[in-house]
Amino acid sequence: MRFGFTEDQQRFRADVRKTLRSAQVRNAAAQATGADGVEPDARPLYRLLGERGLLAVHWPVEYGGQGRPLTDAAIVAEELVRAGVPDTLHVNTIQIVGQFLLMAGDAEQKRRHLPALARGESFASVLYTEPDAGSDLGALRTVAAPDGDGYRITGTKVFSLKTRFVDLGLCAARTSPDAGKYQGISLFLIDLHAPGVTVSVIPGIGDEHFHQIQLDAVHVPGENLIGARDEGWPLLNEALTIERTGLDYFLKAEHWLQAALDSLIDRDPDSPHVDHVEQIGRWKGALAADHALAWEVLTGIQADRVDPVAAAVAKYHSSELAQSIAAWAVDIPSPEQRADRTGPARILNSAYREAPGLTLSAGTSEVMLQIMAAAFDSLAHQEN
Repeated sequence: MRFGFTEDQQRFRADVRKTLRSAQVRNAAAQATGADGVEPDARPLYRLLGERGLLAVHWPVEYGGQGRPLTDAAIVAEELVRAGVPDTLHVNTIQIVGQFLLMAGDAEQKRRHLPALARGESFASVLYTEPDAGSDLGALRTVAAPDGDGYRITGTKVFSLKTRFVDLGLCAARTSPDAGKYQGISLFLIDLHAPGVTVSVIPGIGDEHFHQIQLDAVHVPGENLIGARDEGWPLLNEALTIERTGLDYFLKAEHWLQAALDSLIDRDPDSPHVDHVEQIGRWKGALAADHALAWEVLTGIQADRVDPVAAAVAKYHSSELAQSIAAWAVDIPSPEQRADRTGPARILNSAYREAPGLTLSAGTSEVMLQIMAAAFDSLAHQEN
């Protein structure tokens, strides 16, 4: 369990903060931040961050990184959010797809894709969820049929963020449709600019837009198959586990609580917290627990220990906490503050609309509870 940072980590954090405080980065971050349902293109900001080497610091140098530990990448992720950088492209491209490719891809796949992702020249997203499958990925229907030395993938994926801005999709599909529910599944990298790919926006209330991705016999070269054919289920579980560190949800919750505190201070600078002291203390304590849970998962991954139960605990706690803070904080701003589209009220309004999806993405809270319950049940049987 980690209860503090080393001197090297503290120096590294200070260097990252200094870089992110530059006027060029701050201006680019402001232009990339969405509001009131308008979703700007954040890629210019990420190209700027890529030029400064901040997107994938833990990747090997040969793949565009700095060869630093995964825990240093978590420090960068924390500082990006605290500097006002919209995090979705970083989470999807670097923390999920890139990290999975680093763990499970072959040498040629890494060489071909990782450097461009690290430079902010290419972006990726996850294509798992389907209209009738939801969180039960064993029910997915997308099919990858053999086609020469590659495959033709047909199916529909939904609830993918930023997809109209990305280049690659990490897609789960059935390569042996007649196999069992959790057999015959494979993972592919799909070029989202290829013929047969149609991306459309799913109407919603959030500032970031969900998308539907229609795959109509999209040709995928055999070299884009990740791992062995039909052996995607274990890889899929590993991919979901590294997605569930809870750090990104913790950072959202921290950001939203700070916006609520800023709003309280603006309302009453002399005694801003009088009516909310107890609840703020509870939120702060829960956030401290959240941070510890996320870093326990991260340090485990750094040591090549992928613990799906610890990840489920971290994901459940952080997403539920972020949702609760958003629901509480939306009523903090005064009517006058709500009229200001540039202040904390804008952040809290956006948070209230985004928060419901946090307990669904990367596996619903119910699925996380099932993972925990199964582990406790197994432990109880071992003790008996």
